[in-house]
Amino acid sequence: MSTQPFPISLPVGNPMLTLSRPSGTIFQIELHNGDDSRLTRTFLEEGFMPLLDLVEEEWRRELKAGKGEAALVIVGNTKQDKFFSNGLDYENAIKQADFFPMVFNPWVKRLLTFPMPTVCAMNGHAFAAGFLLALCCDYRVLTAGRAWCCFNEVLFGAPLPPPFAQVIKVKLVNPGLVRKCALEGHRFVPKELESEGVVDVLVDGKSRDILQAAIELAQSRASLAKPRVWGKIKEELYREVIIAIDEGREVRRPAKL
Repeated sequence: MSTQPFPISLPVGNPMLTLSRPSGTIFQIELHNGDDSRLTRTFLEEGFMPLLDLVEEEWRRELKAGKGEAALVIVGNTKQDKFFSNGLDYENAIKQADFFPMVFNPWVKRLLTFPMPTVCAMNGHAFAAGFLLALCCDYRVLTAGRAWCCFNEVLFGAPLPPPFAQVIKVKLVNPGLVRKCALEGHRFVPKELESEGVVDVLVDGKSRDILQAAIELAQSRASLAKPRVWGKIKEELYREVIIAIDEGREVRRPAKL
């Protein structure tokens, strides 16, 4: 039996994410920072990261009890069908010198190497860091309807932080696809991502249909968490990303003239 009083919504007093358990082996995090779920400092630092900690703590307790089959599903706000995530609150993020090295980058590392299968239920558009979130998951289920996915930094003059670039390279692999994504800001539609193998399943329907398909996929992979090596293997697969994150951990200060 779970030791946690699910569902759990964080941050306390200003809930932006909710953790629930659709079944005994599935954890589910729903993003609901408004309709488009911007990834703000508060959202990541006081919501997302603590919920990932709770999921792992609960799973490790269950491992000790001889269980341990588990997977995590991440879905956009299910009260709408337009956005998975619209990315960072960029203007505020770049005003904070420590945001990327101390908040965003550690979150990327945590999600990318999470110790159980992760499935992203993309129920709408995924822009910039929202698309990065999806790529950091192990599997992706996407609406077959209207949904654009892209890194549009090149279009508004923002350089790609090192972890962004590294994740794009290790997840998209194909040099032509990487160029199209990072250097051209191409808006991928669902069929393109499916044909390139970036998305595992396309689903016709509303948010609830995308979520249900993601839960079914997660359920089929949950047994892979039990041997306790899922996260360790990902640490090796994505070592280039981890190195880029660890190298940027220290906040850089302007050199004195």
